[in-house]
Amino acid sequence: MWWGPYLYLPAIHTSIFKNKSGIEYTIIHNIRLPRIILGIAVGGALSLSGVILQGVYRNPLVEPYTLGISGGASLGVAITIIFNLNLIIGVYMLPLSGFIGAVVTTFLVYILAVRKNYYNINKMLLIGVMISFMSSSAMMFLMSTTTTENLNSIIFWIMGSLDEPNIVLVKAVFYISLAGLAISYLLANPLNALRLGESKAKHLGVNTTFTIRSLFILASVLTGISVSVAGVIGFVGLIIPHLLRLIIGSDNRILLIASFLGGSIFIL
Repeated sequence: MWWGPYLYLPAIHTSIFKNKSGIEYTIIHNIRLPRIILGIAVGGALSLSGVILQGVYRNPLVEPYTLGISGGASLGVAITIIFNLNLIIGVYMLPLSGFIGAVVTTFLVYILAVRKNYYNINKMLLIGVMISFMSSSAMMFLMSTTTTENLNSIIFWIMGSLDEPNIVLVKAVFYISLAGLAISYLLANPLNALRLGESKAKHLGVNTTFTIRSLFILASVLTGISVSVAGVIGFVGLIIPHLLRLIIGSDNRILLIASFLGGSIFIL
């Protein structure tokens, strides 16, 4: 009968996963599956960061890279490649240097924008843009003075890629992105209150200082870990939250989860 051959498909699939020495198992387990997991984690983390930052700053043009986080990570990776610092701890050095660059950028934005526990949202955004331009300028200078081999490595990393062979890093990004989603959901109601403005949120009983600080650090960590492993993947954190707001509305209790899933699907 015409459907007869399809009865053998489950057996074929089972044999593929049992035969660990086969080329099919190698391709699926070592290449395709890590890329799928990393795509889910990175897309979800960047989109989630976009929702958080747009809610905190009450600005629809803010995205994870606006505050210079990606610029700092890119500068850290460029320095590592140019000065061959990856010889220190091997394959972990590039992601680590990218994450350190993102953390340093976040720290600078926070220190320069906060005075006596008072947050000036517009000032923080302006400082982030300024640091982003400074990081880009420094990286362009380093790229113009290095060798062709180092230049190719930096450009390839900046382009962004899900081709990360280290399964430990893939798992780390995946678990951190899920933890970020859980933490952000606990702050969904305060984030909703911030849409009314800081003063009105305070009258509703929201600790705006703690909320803004926590969400800012959370978005920075999610962006930093994504950029350090997958490179600079733009567009997701800006467009996906806007698209989903048009579909499901602005309630962050739904929007946070939907944006995480939407970003993951988009990257895949």
